[in-house]
Amino acid sequence: MGHPTEREPDPAGPAPAEPARPETESPTPAAAEQPAPAEQPAPAQQPAPEQPAAEQPAADEPDVPYQPRVRLYEQRVIATVPAPPSGPPTQALPAVASVPGAAGTPGPDVPPPAEPGSPLDGLAGDGAPSRAPKVALWAGIGLVVVAGLYAGAQWAVAGSVPKGTSVAGVEIGGMDSEAAVAALEADLAPRAEEPVEVRAGEASSTIDPAEAGLSFDAQATVDGLTGFSLSPAHLWEHLVGADAVPPAVDVSRPTLTSAISGLEDSLKVEPVDGTVGFEGAKAVSTDAVEGSGVLVDEAVDAVADAWLVTSGPVDLPTEVVEPAVTQAETDAALEQAQQVVSGPVTVDVGEQSAELSPKALAKATSFKNTKGELKARFDGEKLVSDVVDGTDDLLTEPDDAHFVFSGGKPVVEGGEQGTTLDPDDTASAVGKAALSTERTTELKLVEREPEHTKEALEDMGVKEVVSSFSTPLTSEPIRTRNLVRGAEILTGTLVAPGDTFSLLDTLSPIDESNGFVAAGVVSNGVHTDAVGGGLSQMATTTYNAGFFAGFDDAGHQPHSYWFSRYPAGREATIYVGAIDMKFTNDTPYGAVLRSWVSGGELHVEIWSTKYYEVKTSASSKQNVQPATPVHKSGAGCEPYPGGNDGFTITNYRKVYHDGEQVKDEAKTWTYKPDNPVVCDQPKADRDADREPADGGDKDGDNDGGDDGTAKED
Repeated sequence: MGHPTEREPDPAGPAPAEPARPETESPTPAAAEQPAPAEQPAPAQQPAPEQPAAEQPAADEPDVPYQPRVRLYEQRVIATVPAPPSGPPTQALPAVASVPGAAGTPGPDVPPPAEPGSPLDGLAGDGAPSRAPKVALWAGIGLVVVAGLYAGAQWAVAGSVPKGTSVAGVEIGGMDSEAAVAALEADLAPRAEEPVEVRAGEASSTIDPAEAGLSFDAQATVDGLTGFSLSPAHLWEHLVGADAVPPAVDVSRPTLTSAISGLEDSLKVEPVDGTVGFEGAKAVSTDAVEGSGVLVDEAVDAVADAWLVTSGPVDLPTEVVEPAVTQAETDAALEQAQQVVSGPVTVDVGEQSAELSPKALAKATSFKNTKGELKARFDGEKLVSDVVDGTDDLLTEPDDAHFVFSGGKPVVEGGEQGTTLDPDDTASAVGKAALSTERTTELKLVEREPEHTKEALEDMGVKEVVSSFSTPLTSEPIRTRNLVRGAEILTGTLVAPGDTFSLLDTLSPIDESNGFVAAGVVSNGVHTDAVGGGLSQMATTTYNAGFFAGFDDAGHQPHSYWFSRYPAGREATIYVGAIDMKFTNDTPYGAVLRSWVSGGELHVEIWSTKYYEVKTSASSKQNVQPATPVHKSGAGCEPYPGGNDGFTITNYRKVYHDGEQVKDEAKTWTYKPDNPVVCDQPKADRDADREPADGGDKDGDNDGGDDGTAKED
């Protein structure tokens, strides 16, 4: 088509030229609608030729083409060319209007190109309709569609368990909620009632789940796997499959903690301390072994996490418990033990020498745990004995002070010191040598004080007779012989303040080696012979001496039959190993006993300082049972003429000190009738079968005696 002609100028006149705009500014919408200026500057290299202004075409001219307006957002950006860096400055050329339709130039109505800006600038231009609402609308519609499809997919899988899902080994993948709950309850509910085996090291035990606060919830387990969820992971598991999931377990931590704490002792492995000792003259040791203890808090977590999920015992977390004596301490002590028995130790004492062999040193040495350290200890008493055995007459025994009677009065004799070795000093000196390479040591003899010094006995206040008692002798000389021997032993016996006197201890041993002989006794109700027969008279006489001295009764027993030579109910018997006669000196003064036989009587005196006043009385004989003959037969029968009737009697004692009553006592005793024995077989037929009792009275009633080994006399 033909070239467009220029439009006539506006009758109002040409529009003034628009001033130049900075390159960084965008033209305003108003400027975009104005026609281009008549002239524009030509490029500096080739100025454009001046052209006459085009005439306004006629309105009816048919060949003038239509030229659309160029809108603001359709303008092109024309880059500017920076000035050369050097040379003379140039002046900007005036704008020259470009020929409409020329290549590279805009038409007369095209505004200058816009400068670059935001990509959204063109959507908010000169008031033209924007495409943003349409884009946003379609984008929103797309999102709604996608969201609907996603939500629909989630609803589609909400009622089932993801495929491939298992709970504690139970496959429930693809099942609906109800079926999955039933499957879990059928399989896991019985398992949830089984005891849980726990293990700590080599120790093991069990826990009752219900008592430990553990319970399984099948419904909660399935609820966690089903139901509507917007989580992509939830949908992904239904599409590709899930894996094993833990069951929903309710745990009462306080209850489970209590249950595990109750097993703490049974699951604890005690550590083993190292030890060191000797086998003969060889040092030996046992190794230390670490123990273990359960960490309760961590064990609670372990049981809660493993219950129903794992098979076999649950391994509980433990901590190491160190032994009190570690292996290092054991090894160090073993070295010391080996040094102890590495050779003999020589002890110089009192111009003599004793050699202690390694075996003797081993017997006197032990290693004891002292605050986690094995320390060698040496037995001083044993070492003293070994040193004495290795010398000749090294020590002298002290002579204890004691009472003797001279001119009928007690006097103190003895009290000289002896010599000995101090056990502590001996242990220290020998131990030091045994643990070193210098295996010789020296000891000194020290004085040994007697148990009772002369001064101590003289200060006990033994100066007068505070009580005495006598009983008549029988016509049996051999029986009297035992009483004479007993009186010799008893005389001079000291009962210190607060001490308890024992007749059996004083007279023992009651045998022939101690001067006693066989005499008449009653054994198992039969009158026979035994060593020490008659010593129950010593018991009765001494008991009454202590009774009237006001001393405390520490134990005695009357005879089972009453003998008229003794006060009824106020007498005593003895039986070796069973019945003793004792009293306690509860005064502040010493008491010394004296006994002798004379004038047909046994006498016992107690010398001390008068402290008590004693008043006694007795009831009449009650419940008398006459003695009745008893007929016996057989080789063991021994005829007996009989004795006194049986009866019950009570004796009373009131004890005063400085006029004030301090004791009020009553003792009741019942005697059996001393029945005669009639043998229905001639004695000649029984003599060969008779055997004297040896060892004392063995009365079946165990209730009386007369000598050191018999109950009756």
